[in-house]
Amino acid sequence: MPAGWIAFRLRCGRRVAGPGATILGVSGPTLLPEERDFLREAAPWGFILFARNVATPDQLRRLTGDLRAAVGREAPIFVDQEGGRVARLGPPHWRTWPPARAETAHAGARAARTMWLRYRLIAAELRAVGIDGNCAPVADIATDDTHAVLADRCYGDSLPAVAAAARAVAEGLLAGGVLPVLKHIPGHGRGVADSHHDLPVVAAPLADLRGRDFAAFAQLADLPLAMTAHIAYSALDPDRPATVSPDAIAAIRGEMGFRGLLMTDDISMQALDGPVGDRAAAALRAGCDVVLHCNGEPCEMQAVVAAAGSLDGAAADRAAAALAARRVPAPADLDALAREYDGIAGNG
Repeated sequence: MPAGWIAFRLRCGRRVAGPGATILGVSGPTLLPEERDFLREAAPWGFILFARNVATPDQLRRLTGDLRAAVGREAPIFVDQEGGRVARLGPPHWRTWPPARAETAHAGARAARTMWLRYRLIAAELRAVGIDGNCAPVADIATDDTHAVLADRCYGDSLPAVAAAARAVAEGLLAGGVLPVLKHIPGHGRGVADSHHDLPVVAAPLADLRGRDFAAFAQLADLPLAMTAHIAYSALDPDRPATVSPDAIAAIRGEMGFRGLLMTDDISMQALDGPVGDRAAAALRAGCDVVLHCNGEPCEMQAVVAAAGSLDGAAADRAAAALAARRVPAPADLDALAREYDGIAGNG
């Protein structure tokens, strides 16, 4: 057993009075016994999967079942299945999807319908293997300077186009029984650095942000979940990125009107400073509801769980409301939807 797991079990011999204020990843395609024991104690609200967790449909169904069994409830299981570069499920068992920005540009006036079809089909693929949350839509508005890590994942460079496509993405996922996660609130499009490695700083005036970047998220504020951006907005808080900024979270809740469950982006990304447990605590103090930790590294996970504690109060109410938005997929002729999608996309 890895030393990190031994340390956790020696120091944390009690179950979190769950569900915990965390969404956690695991190390591989099968749930290790020590991971199962950890998850039983940590009681995360949900889970997130990555390509390292994905092999075949049968394997993935076993893993999602084992994760839920570990916590004893139908915990939500998320994935980043945008299509394009950000796709954790792919050939030969799942479809390949083009980058979203190329897709919407090709579809033109039919962009919203195309995105609805795309994400209704993605939802069907996800539900078939026990995944019921997708980290999409991306409501970030592209600029000429948007970092390459995000630029081709955006749905366009105008507020109306992005808001319409993002709404269609969310509705397609919900129709397929998958919870959408709106990202990256309050807007990542002006970022010129990769927040996986560095802290982007946006110096745009507040009026410009309100008229464009923030407005996209305000139009989608009724969605059940959103993910923060690890970006500093000088007009809101000159010292702290949005994830750990009370002022930025106040703007998300206030002028943008978002009332759903607010999760952090991956708390281990290097746009944030300090030990990972301190980051988690700072995010919750700032007003985030749930801490997302993705890499499955035992020592980091135990620090995040210890710092996050249990969901309670308004955060617990928002978590319950998010789960209540999870629905049985609406009846659909998936073959007909695929033919329509392929016709617009030029695949037929």
